[in-house]
Amino acid sequence: MSQFSEDIYTEPSNVNVDTLANLGPLRGMAGIWQGTKGLDVKPKVEGPRKQVFVERIELQPIDPQTNGPQLLYGLRYHTNIVKPEQVGTYHDQVGYWLWEPATGTVIHTLTIPRAQIVMAVGKASADAKEFELVATHDDENFGIRATPFLDYAFKTTEFRIKVTINPDGTWTYDEDTVLQIKGKSELFHHTDRNTLTKIAEPTPNSLAIK
Repeated sequence: MSQFSEDIYTEPSNVNVDTLANLGPLRGMAGIWQGTKGLDVKPKVEGPRKQVFVERIELQPIDPQTNGPQLLYGLRYHTNIVKPEQVGTYHDQVGYWLWEPATGTVIHTLTIPRAQIVMAVGKASADAKEFELVATHDDENFGIRATPFLDYAFKTTEFRIKVTINPDGTWTYDEDTVLQIKGKSELFHHTDRNTLTKIAEPTPNSLAIK
């Protein structure tokens, strides 16, 4: 029996145009943020290497989105990361954070310019201050896709991100990107962690601006 309605066309009648008021657990992430004490643990030929980084991430509300009866509220984001006291990009990433109130589902999409995309999913309550999302390489819906070279040399088998909304208004993420590296029998855990401090408020989505 399908978990979905037979009516796949009729859009919901209860759409609230104010995305900022309907982001559920994502509300504490809306805005423009900076983190100066990020830590990346990445694979190198000689073994794991630690790298500190500085991050700027902008998360702005989008207008409500519908897929027939499905209703999503979300944030469009852009992350730019550099090494301390450098200007060249160390990491760049774009995507969406989405919240589906009807099912308590959080979805995170990410795209990086190494030709890799991920869509991760998790469950949370609307007032949750902590949640975790997961994607796996073999999941047909919430999966991971990359170029043939990346799958050959550094295949991502699993991606996890845990978000914590902190009492002081900051938020923290912990990422674990699990890699099957060519020639290695053990999986490598490529981890990233940072705490973000707000430097500017979000801009209301276009439908909410009066």
